[in-house]
Amino acid sequence: MSCLSMIKHKMAGTEDVFKKIISHAKEYGFVFPSSEIYDGLSAVYDYGQNGTELKNNIKDYWWTSMVRMNENIVGLDAAILMHPTTWKASGHVDAFSDPLIDNKDSKKRYRADNLIEDYVDKIRAKIDKEVAKAAKRFGDDFNEGTYRTTNERVMGYQEKIDTVNGKMVEAISKNDMEGMRQIIVDAGIACPESGSKNWTDVRQFNLMFSTEIGSVSTESSTIYLRPETAQGIFVNFLNIQKTGRMKIPFGIAQIGKAFRNEIVARQFIFRLKEFEQMEMQYFVKPGEQMKWYDEWKERRLAWYTDLGLPAEKLRFHAHENLAHYADAAEDIEFEFPMGFRELEGIHSRTDFDLKAHEDNSGKKLQYFDNEANESYTPYVVETSMGLDRMVLAVLSHAFTEEELEGGSSRVVMKIPAPLAPIKAAFFPLVKKDGLPEVAKEIMGELKLDFNCLYEEKDTIGKRYRRQDAIGTPFCVTVDHDTLEDNAVTIRERDSMDQKRVPIADLGAIIGEAVDIKSLFNNKS
Repeated sequence: MSCLSMIKHKMAGTEDVFKKIISHAKEYGFVFPSSEIYDGLSAVYDYGQNGTELKNNIKDYWWTSMVRMNENIVGLDAAILMHPTTWKASGHVDAFSDPLIDNKDSKKRYRADNLIEDYVDKIRAKIDKEVAKAAKRFGDDFNEGTYRTTNERVMGYQEKIDTVNGKMVEAISKNDMEGMRQIIVDAGIACPESGSKNWTDVRQFNLMFSTEIGSVSTESSTIYLRPETAQGIFVNFLNIQKTGRMKIPFGIAQIGKAFRNEIVARQFIFRLKEFEQMEMQYFVKPGEQMKWYDEWKERRLAWYTDLGLPAEKLRFHAHENLAHYADAAEDIEFEFPMGFRELEGIHSRTDFDLKAHEDNSGKKLQYFDNEANESYTPYVVETSMGLDRMVLAVLSHAFTEEELEGGSSRVVMKIPAPLAPIKAAFFPLVKKDGLPEVAKEIMGELKLDFNCLYEEKDTIGKRYRRQDAIGTPFCVTVDHDTLEDNAVTIRERDSMDQKRVPIADLGAIIGEAVDIKSLFNNKS
């Protein structure tokens, strides 16, 4: 791809495209606003019939790659409710908060760091616009890297970005809320709703949802909906290690719901109050954490590219301000329509969590190394991804608007076949002459192997377009010739190629394309 076309591709990720994806997700049964008949609930969404299948298929791919293909990684399903001291030990009670700011005129509430990040994104957009103009002007002779480091206007924009980011990192690291507010004032950041720059002070806002446990209100105590799934793994470390006779290094994987009282609903299912995580905590010998940290960075990036997400849409982003438990941290970012955003975090968590739970529980959480004849508290390397964000990444990359020959067009979801909600749709050419019965009989033979759909309404062309929009890899049409030759027409989604195949071969043809094992064929 030429430099100019790459820039055009980047600029295509506009707000309009994002709105189309959101609308498409609702129209075709992927994602609905929660409680929509009551005007919805901010930052909460429901997954429809196709979204549920997509989520489950992503889970299966992750679980297969993480647990089934690694002899030293096992699974866990910890409870959402945990003893409240868990969250005191982990630091969430005292330190799990976001900087909150209100606009006095609009009465709207924002995360201060998000306002600053949006301001920086707008400056980056100006840089991209300058680069795109230069690329158009210079054509094939254009060198983007050189232009970015030599053009005065671009360099000025970049200096402004670096200055603002530097001040924000410093303010966050020092818990300097006045410093955060001053960045907003100095940058002239206005309320997106009203344009007003009349801001309150910045204060911390704890993100945990609390509730009461107990049968009598006077006897109840405060507990929390878990804000992350990792702590369930840490408190079960010895249970898993002893019952599974696990040897260091080993991992514990978990898929589960977590809850965060986000200040502001942002960007569809990217940031939610109720979300799902897929995490793996890998317990290693102290001193070896960076070796495994680098190993898991490489393996996790490969997981996305093996799925078909292009390498140029993925990148690592190192944390400039490390969490209190980490000695190294990087995010895998994906280029969503709204720009590069975090998809997965890889962290070296040291021995912070296990030692904190030791201190607060009075119970030893150490590993006895038979070979070294010593006990020690393991270090932990974490891989933590947001399942909802992964769904959005798949939908964003799959959403394709195509112009076809003859002036027609289509919207097709080019979801990787193993992840597609429906694997094959079965159509009778007409609703008579026994064709519906034959189509249903064929589907009945295959529906235990694949998620299938039967449809007879509308013309074949309209049925094709509807399945394209869902992302169904194959459509199978039964016609009058089928009654004579026991063959059907199978149509492939992306190429739209059609061919005549024997009914007896359908299972093998579909199975080869949609089997999740196909994603692991090139792995050692």
